[in-house]
Amino acid sequence: MKSSHGLPRRALLAGAALLPFDARAAVPDRPVRLVLGFPPGSGPDVVGRLLAEGLREAWPAGVVVDNKPGAAGAIAAQEVARAAPDGTTLLFGEVGQLAMAPSTYARLPYDPARDFAAVAEVAAVDFALVAPASLPAADLGAYIAWARARPTTFLGTFGAGTPGHFGGAMLAAEAGFRHEAVHFRATGDAMTAILGGDVQGMFGSIALVAPHVRAGRLRALAVTGPERSLLLPEVPSFAELGRPGLSFFAWFGLVAPAATPAPVLAALEDGVLRALAAPRLRDRMTEAGFRPAGRGREAFATLMREETLRWAEVVRATGFRAIE
Repeated sequence: MKSSHGLPRRALLAGAALLPFDARAAVPDRPVRLVLGFPPGSGPDVVGRLLAEGLREAWPAGVVVDNKPGAAGAIAAQEVARAAPDGTTLLFGEVGQLAMAPSTYARLPYDPARDFAAVAEVAAVDFALVAPASLPAADLGAYIAWARARPTTFLGTFGAGTPGHFGGAMLAAEAGFRHEAVHFRATGDAMTAILGGDVQGMFGSIALVAPHVRAGRLRALAVTGPERSLLLPEVPSFAELGRPGLSFFAWFGLVAPAATPAPVLAALEDGVLRALAAPRLRDRMTEAGFRPAGRGREAFATLMREETLRWAEVVRATGFRAIE
């Protein structure tokens, strides 16, 4: 008898018996390493560490966050793709690594669809289009009119090939103004540029820009989420303003090496979903500016497939050249 994965069921069960999991309790009996492709203090790091704290209650053997920054997360993704499929090494991945990279990199050292198995979606974060408070535009309509009247509007980004980069390209194309993307490698540099007026717009995560908006240093014109943000309740969404094509978000989730047996994936999924169901963890994520998700393997796999197709279309439409 064969499983839905095409392997003999006896082989799957035998393999699972050798893995570091207590099958009855669905709990790993060795520490689980969450490999994260971004530096400490970054958005992915913040939400990844919040999840790790929640998982330490579900997985008493321990959870370790291992930052492996570099190459827009590709170094971390490649390491996990090549790791032993025993459930103890997972990638805390995000939309760039798992859905955008196949279209934004000419040579990617891993294939998200081939090399990973979905475990669970963890959280999402929406963006706000912000402009310097000194800019003479009080709302989105006025901003678009102002930008159309200029030869070029400079839009800051947190790096080429990121959601904010393509968000800016989509905005300029839909609104009909000319723009130039100004890419920054460091978050601090990008924020300095927008606060100083060196760039005239930027899509920044709501958690990052909200304090500056509340202090009057930046003006938030619209948010990209499906509805208004709790952190910026006075700012309308693009959908609310009649521009649903500018609705997008970054998402985060756990994936395992592709050959990880189904019983182990189920055990991992169970632990993550139990952790994310805890009100304390959900509240802490919300306070940090994230939308807790808590969707399982099938839903997360579907999201990755759909988002890969969507961002491929966006990349083609913007004429972005793949990074070598």
